Amino acid sequence: MKTNFSLLFFVKKPKNYQSGPAPIYTRIKLKGKRSETSTGQYCDPKHWNSSFGRMQGKKDDTKIKSLNASLDEIQNKIYSAFQFLEDNNQEITAENIRNQYIGKPTSRPITLVEVFNEHNEKMRVLIGKEYTKGTHLRYETSLRHTLSFLKWKFKTKDIELNRIDHSFIMDYEFYLRSVRNCANNSAVKYIRNFGKIIHICVANQWINHDPFLSYKSKFKKVERIFLTKEELQKLVDKEFEFNRLAHVRDVFIFCCFTGLAYVDVKQLRKQHIVTGIDGEKWISIKRQKTNVPSKIPILLIAMKILNKYENYPQCEENRAVLPVLSNQKMNAYLKEVTDLCGVHKNVTFHIARHTFATTVTLLNGVPIETVSKMLGHTNIKTTQHYAKILDIKVSADMKTLKERIEMEY
Repeated sequence: MKTNFSLLFFVKKPKNYQSGPAPIYTRIKLKGKRSETSTGQYCDPKHWNSSFGRMQGKKDDTKIKSLNASLDEIQNKIYSAFQFLEDNNQEITAENIRNQYIGKPTSRPITLVEVFNEHNEKMRVLIGKEYTKGTHLRYETSLRHTLSFLKWKFKTKDIELNRIDHSFIMDYEFYLRSVRNCANNSAVKYIRNFGKIIHICVANQWINHDPFLSYKSKFKKVERIFLTKEELQKLVDKEFEFNRLAHVRDVFIFCCFTGLAYVDVKQLRKQHIVTGIDGEKWISIKRQKTNVPSKIPILLIAMKILNKYENYPQCEENRAVLPVLSNQKMNAYLKEVTDLCGVHKNVTFHIARHTFATTVTLLNGVPIETVSKMLGHTNIKTTQHYAKILDIKVSADMKTLKERIEMEY
């Protein structure tokens, strides 16, 4: 984007001025801000042409010609100062143009990684108050992708904000999809995280244009995978030779019947198991992702799993109620579990939460509002995504209606 500035020469009358020559100043104006400096030249206001910004009089007057030539030279030097800032990708302000002209070091330009780091640090300080660890982690991941992109595209560790334009965004998106091999929705999330940083820069007028103005991105609807009743039963009934697989299966099944995400079951402690209003055992925990309270009545199969590991050494050592491994190991072992059980789906640990929302609750007639509350969703629209994929439920509901109509008509 081309940056334009205005340049004006004027006679500045000193305080208590009466008559005679007065100093000539130059005024640089850019984006509503201005900077002035003396030219070192003088002119009687009576001989000054304000419209042209030059001394007026007889064309062959040597003094007039010399003074105006000096002003022409100053003007050229100021334009050269502007060009220097532009060519060297430095921040272009009225003050920086003036400083470059008079030989004073220009102010250090604000850079992208500097702003990104400051944003992430503020977010880290506010974890538990305004943000969750998960949100902070996602922005740290976005920063790492941004750093990798800068190295890939520009062979640099940082970049000045005035170099970020629409083509920068498009190149970044291409990098995420091609080099990083991100799926559409992952790429969109990273770009939107990056967009928040850019909007901070625009709001603070560190960038004089919004590079996202003509950029559009859209999430693609993804079909959520979940286990059917039959597949779930295969996992429950399977006897495993190795304890590590049995442990992973048990934790996974527990989450299938409670709806807990990996990060929530990992932090589940005895104090989160409470007596509910019905006198039965409930889980009462705040979801780490959203910090929203989630209260879930514990079904019998989930209670049996809790009892199984009540005095388990690994659990006592970690003050946990279940032997939860790292997310990476859980997913790796879970693949072995599903293969041995003959479940031919790309099952990750988060599928347990999907299974709770669909097979365990919605398909058994639990109202969507209740499911939403147990899942700790902040918006029921999130829960409705599960309801949309349940053709089985639609079929069952219509079968009931069909039988009723046939009886009545």
